[in-house]
Amino acid sequence: VTGPDLGGRDPARAIAVVGMACRFPGASDVEAYWNVLASGRDAITEVPADRWDRDAFYDPDPATADRMSTRWGGFLDRVDEFDADFFGVSAREARSMDPQQRLLMHAAWQALEHAAIVPSALRGSSTGVYVGASTFDYCQLQLHQPHGVDGFLGTGTTNCILANRLSYFLDLRGPSLAIDTACSSSLVAVHLACQALRSGETSLALAGGVNVIAWPWVSVAFSKAGFMAPDGRCKAFDASADGYVRSEGVGVVVLKRLEDALADGDRIQAVLHGSAVNQDGRSNGLAAPNPQAQVDVLRAAITDAGISPATLQYVEAHGTGTRLGDPIEVKSLGEVLASEPDRAAPCRLGSVKSNIGHLEAAAGVASLIKVILALQHRSLPASLHFDTPNPLIPFARVPIEVQRELGGWPVPDAPLVAGISSFGFGGTNAHLVVGAAPPLSTRQVPAGPHLLVLSARTREGLDRQRTTVARHLAEATESTVADVCHTLRVGRERFTHRFAVVAADRERLLQQLKSPPEAAMAVPSPPGRRR
Repeated sequence: VTGPDLGGRDPARAIAVVGMACRFPGASDVEAYWNVLASGRDAITEVPADRWDRDAFYDPDPATADRMSTRWGGFLDRVDEFDADFFGVSAREARSMDPQQRLLMHAAWQALEHAAIVPSALRGSSTGVYVGASTFDYCQLQLHQPHGVDGFLGTGTTNCILANRLSYFLDLRGPSLAIDTACSSSLVAVHLACQALRSGETSLALAGGVNVIAWPWVSVAFSKAGFMAPDGRCKAFDASADGYVRSEGVGVVVLKRLEDALADGDRIQAVLHGSAVNQDGRSNGLAAPNPQAQVDVLRAAITDAGISPATLQYVEAHGTGTRLGDPIEVKSLGEVLASEPDRAAPCRLGSVKSNIGHLEAAAGVASLIKVILALQHRSLPASLHFDTPNPLIPFARVPIEVQRELGGWPVPDAPLVAGISSFGFGGTNAHLVVGAAPPLSTRQVPAGPHLLVLSARTREGLDRQRTTVARHLAEATESTVADVCHTLRVGRERFTHRFAVVAADRERLLQQLKSPPEAAMAVPSPPGRRR
């Protein structure tokens, strides 16, 4: 297997995504996220009662003091839940931990499992952690409603601990950074992780972002600034665009140098070919976009990837749905694409914010995971709420077309390549060039019997695993069963409660998974093992 040939300058600079995990509005995992995208679902809801009293804080007049002009947002269910014992955290300390830390730890563990990397194998390694984060609502709640504040508040709510706690738990010795560039934080985190991998500072990196909305006053302030859409919808590129809707979620990707991932036989999800970060400098205002800076960051990322602008088939836009921001973004992209007129088809454009809202510090990684899934399914999801093009966007004069419905890539026979933009409202811009994973070499899939091994810290956790794996295998083909069993054997941590079964084929495997677990057993952990 070799890397994809895009005509780039240096294939050795390419970075492989070998694992990923997420929780976004309406989507509890990566598979559910694709279902939201492919079905064209809008996951925005009214503010749930466990956050704040939406009626008390709402007023349609944005001039009303101490009120917000929206009742909407993109929220996660059970954001307060956390398996503290699994992560070696006491119940007392867990109460002082920001939900952002809890979500991030869950997602990072799941991303490593998705990559078939045993977490304990990383102990003492130079693995890096790069986390985009910009809100600290839980800290504000603690400080404005002080009750039983203890010594865990500092480590529980300081943003740098988002990365540091993960490095501590997994015993990682590489760079451990929380990055705050507002809306572009998580894409900047991915860029920095790629730079560290390319330089040899680390050979593996976890990168992503997290955002939790637990305090109403930021939304009040953004309403006063005119950022919020009253109807709670990001209507990117549409004439009715009037602001965005705030959302929460977490996403993590596991990154390796492509050459290392190929040598290790990793299952490659996608390839990051190039990236760039810059700043608006002194624009028309601190929060006003600078068109030339956007042009520059696009060109820098494309140059870093060593490709032509004509190679881009799709761009996942920042696309917040503001009347002036959208035209600046599309015009800037159009200027870059127009420099290479030999295009086989218009570049498609979309914004996941039209599905799940603006995840702020986690927006970039939400866009990245969307694009990876689109590359894997060879399908482009629709960008929602696009009915009447914004009259300030010259669509007739730029080689750009908004993706209105689920459909195939515009040039399916060429290597699939996409761009991702993420722009911070303080002026820090990021762009990433992403390509499809290299094709797998043909290999003989071993026939049964299959050995399936599961383990968990508790019997209840083991039962949940059996249910989850059974559901997955019920939808899998016979040819994938061996791969699933292999990954579960070699790519999972081993815990005290275990289940093992040998079966001749998929149907017998499912029968064993659904029957009473006679093979389940508690196994003492080896001396000195923490988990």
